[in-house]
Amino acid sequence: MHKPIQTAIILAAGRGRRMWPYGELRPKAILPVLNQPLIARLVADLGTAGIQQVVVVVGHQSQRVKHALTGCDHIAFVEQASPDGTAPAVLEAMPLVEGETFLVVHGDVLLDQADLGALMQTFTQSGAHIAALVHPLEREDSRDWLCATVQGDAITAVEGHPREGSFRLTGVYAMHRGALRYLRDNPGVVAHVPVGGMPPIEAELAASLQMAIEDGVSILAVSTTGPFVDLDKPWHILEANARAIEAATLHLGGLVADPGARISDGADIRGPVILEAGASIGPRTLVTGPLWVGKDTTIDNGPIIGPGVVIGPECKVANYCQIGGGTTIGPRNVIDHCAEISGVTMDRVYLSHYMEYWGVIGSGVDLGAATVCGNLRFDDGQTVHTVLGRRETPRIAANAVYLGDYCRTGVNAVLLPGVKIGPYSCVGPGVIVSEDVPARTLVLARQDLVRKSWGPERYGW
Repeated sequence: MHKPIQTAIILAAGRGRRMWPYGELRPKAILPVLNQPLIARLVADLGTAGIQQVVVVVGHQSQRVKHALTGCDHIAFVEQASPDGTAPAVLEAMPLVEGETFLVVHGDVLLDQADLGALMQTFTQSGAHIAALVHPLEREDSRDWLCATVQGDAITAVEGHPREGSFRLTGVYAMHRGALRYLRDNPGVVAHVPVGGMPPIEAELAASLQMAIEDGVSILAVSTTGPFVDLDKPWHILEANARAIEAATLHLGGLVADPGARISDGADIRGPVILEAGASIGPRTLVTGPLWVGKDTTIDNGPIIGPGVVIGPECKVANYCQIGGGTTIGPRNVIDHCAEISGVTMDRVYLSHYMEYWGVIGSGVDLGAATVCGNLRFDDGQTVHTVLGRRETPRIAANAVYLGDYCRTGVNAVLLPGVKIGPYSCVGPGVIVSEDVPARTLVLARQDLVRKSWGPERYGW
């Protein structure tokens, strides 16, 4: 047996290029899940599991990761100067690790607290050198992930993006220092791939696991039983928030309102509602819970709010707008005057005046009046997306629209199913967007006008 694990290494140095348009201005580790940076949720879960020391390996936009963890005094940061893989990233952190055992956790994953505890307990009781949390692929495509062959409670092989598979690696490992030699001797490429596979030159930790297996080291496999999402591509933001809402719903009772919150007698509340200090629900509001409302948020005059909605702090939700079920509204949003929204919005988003949207909206976005997001194609099909040159059809939210940070649209803009718009871009009035818009781009419609004489003489005067 091992002593209980007290230290965790969180890997948060990646660039997140597959997460475009959201990875361009932020590391994946700070993407919001229920209005909390992903890495902050992870740190909290690690603390609940008994972890006393956290070492975060940062690189790309490191200051944003550090800012997301402001106030967490038990965290140390290590800068990975060269983004050459996850195995070197772990080795960079090791001088700060106390004890013989430690956790390694990718900073861009949504985990279930019980699964994290099961991995730690199984590893501690076994005395093994390595244990890995694995996730059943189910409907996911094995070609998207690093996969593991599992027999009984052991991993017998690791393969990169295979054509078939049953389990994928989650990026969560428990290790003993005795396994570090496999990280140091990493070959710099995941050589165990299908024939014709093309792995990048990168010292991925999975290659070290395969080395250990070939050397006769037993690697324990602990399977997830709760929700798990690896935030790798834009649609995973929707999936992670939806799964987190489902998990939070399991622990709800009825109305839980801070003494400083207010609910009008003229509101129609159906189901559990949780209100933080200063939040208010005014008359003519229809709520189908559960609903979580953040501090100082005002909901008033006719909004229709579906089940499983999270609304962040300091928002205004008013005037017959509609928020669909399973939606997360970010901090300081304005959802006003007959706007309809479903999906995930980040901070400081403005939606008003007969607009409709389904998908993800980045920070600081302003949608013009009557902006419309279509999500049903004429062929009833699913949109094929291009991610780093690879064409793929997401199994969820393929027809959602993905707006990057600091974008805006003009009046009557139309966003067709599945389009992605890069940050710092503007879609002009009346434009129909049918393909992805690069970052820092203005798209305007060209209009031809015909002018002729007209007047009373046309009517016989």
